[in-house]
Amino acid sequence: MTTQHSLQDLDPDSVRSKAGRGHADVRVEPATIEDLPELIELMMELMELQGDFTPDKRAHERGISLILEQPNRGRIFVLRNDECIFGMANLLFTISTALGGLVVVLEDFIIHPDHRGQGYGSMLLDAVVNFAEQKDFKRITLLTDQIGEEAQNFFKKEGFEHSKMIPMRRMSKKST
Repeated sequence: MTTQHSLQDLDPDSVRSKAGRGHADVRVEPATIEDLPELIELMMELMELQGDFTPDKRAHERGISLILEQPNRGRIFVLRNDECIFGMANLLFTISTALGGLVVVLEDFIIHPDHRGQGYGSMLLDAVVNFAEQKDFKRITLLTDQIGEEAQNFFKKEGFEHSKMIPMRRMSKKST
């Protein structure tokens, strides 16, 4: 028997990563509005790596704030130690009519370059997957950059596979 959850039922404090046992002072937790400056810096770093977007602090601040201020839209999980945030994952909530339930779109997944290759990406992704499973989301759809071979290999190793769906987009004239 599965339990249905409305978007309002999603409690950001209900998820804590169990994966961090080898990293004593590192934890995964939901971001708060107080984390905004560090999240913007991570977004700037991520946008430098992607070919589709240009870093834009004001746009990133607006976008992140929209999620943090209304948890029914999504959740941002952060990877932090006692000094700083060095990783983030952005989960946006939507509905799949094909699956008949809530699904997650995972994007803006980044680990700061100084912390890569140490298991932190897996730690953050484990927390995302645990959250999605606890809340009975039917699918996690990952949006990753085509030219990011290292990132694609990481996600394949973590169980993600290519879909026959191809993301396409049309930018609003107001956003250009």
